Amino acid sequence: MTKPRLPDAPQPSPGSAVVSVGTDLVHIPGFSAQLEQPGSVFAQRAFTARERREARNRSEERGTNPAQHLAARWAAKEAFIKAWSQALNTRAGEASAPVIVPDDVDWSDIEVVTDRWGRPSLRLRGAIARAVETSLGEGSGRPGAWPVSLTHDGDWAAAIVLAVTSP
Repeated sequence: MTKPRLPDAPQPSPGSAVVSVGTDLVHIPGFSAQLEQPGSVFAQRAFTARERREARNRSEERGTNPAQHLAARWAAKEAFIKAWSQALNTRAGEASAPVIVPDDVDWSDIEVVTDRWGRPSLRLRGAIARAVETSLGEGSGRPGAWPVSLTHDGDWAAAIVLAVTSP
């Protein structure tokens, strides 16, 4: 019996290039405590219903705490902001002001979604998607423009996000 063929890894478009990288590290116990504070609406504001559902499903499948899966997604959102900021600086050739001030970021507009094999990617929408397209050019908010990697081990969750330009 032959093993089933796994899908090919996503490949960047010919001529595309990585222009920046963002990374973030989250302490899961501290993040979990923030989620569990009485009256907290942080999870509802920072994560979409799909992200919360995926975290809950993954934790049930693995017998883990949903907070570790949400912490990795939070790290991805923070890493995206860092990669976007660096991409703006690279494009401008100098330090430039943020397009959206941190207090105005709707974190649920940066959504971590997974394909049927569990591979994560970012989906941008709303004001974030419009601001990315305006600041970096048409197509910069498209799926695949921001590859993401998530991990968690012990008390820590981390994410790396790349900003990829297309030809």
